Amino acid sequence: MRYLHFGSHWIQGAMRLARPWALELDYTREMMAALLLRPDTEWPKSALLIGLGAASLTKFLHRHRPETKLTVVEIDADVVHVARQYFKLPEENERLRLHIDDGASFIATTQQRFDLILVDGFDENARTGMLDTLPFYLNCKARLSSSGLLVTNLLSKRKGVKKSMERLEEAFEGRAIAFPSCDSGNVVAFAATGNSITHSLAELKTLAKQLKAATDLNLQPTISRLEQANRCPAGKLQL
Repeated sequence: MRYLHFGSHWIQGAMRLARPWALELDYTREMMAALLLRPDTEWPKSALLIGLGAASLTKFLHRHRPETKLTVVEIDADVVHVARQYFKLPEENERLRLHIDDGASFIATTQQRFDLILVDGFDENARTGMLDTLPFYLNCKARLSSSGLLVTNLLSKRKGVKKSMERLEEAFEGRAIAFPSCDSGNVVAFAATGNSITHSLAELKTLAKQLKAATDLNLQPTISRLEQANRCPAGKLQL
């Protein structure tokens, strides 16, 4: 295993040398539950990733969603260099574009629309800056397509996520849900635009089996935690 740190004890990314495209950290796997909520295998057609880290999410989508156009925004050029040298970040091409920019500034000015926006941006002290504010979430909503989904990593061990969820729910008019906290303390939150999302727990379990067969990503533990935490009233996840 190889780990990425920004000069502190906080782990910013991880890679198994024998399987560089696999998702090793719990919260990165949970962020890919987006593929259960929007199970069309041709979705997402476009994805924006804010925060590169060890490029885990980028590599996973690059490998398993070959038709997806990926846009990655990373504020620190050194992180991009490290990801290329030590974490097997793929080279830029027509499928993958990298921008050295502030994520909040990028989303406020871009005219692109995305099916999926993944937000995983922290500094060396696990601070998110503008990436956990109402204006940022409103800008994300404005840049999502009619089948849009925002997924954001919230770190509950540093602070509670109640205020974050209040901002997310306000921006998305209530269409937001926080999954139960991972063992690492990360809480992954989802917010949707456009077409409604409704899946029974049985459907989610079937979709998880199909996703595991296709990508080797096991999200059955995530579904079990959702069920145990009563996050699916009447046995359904609705967003």
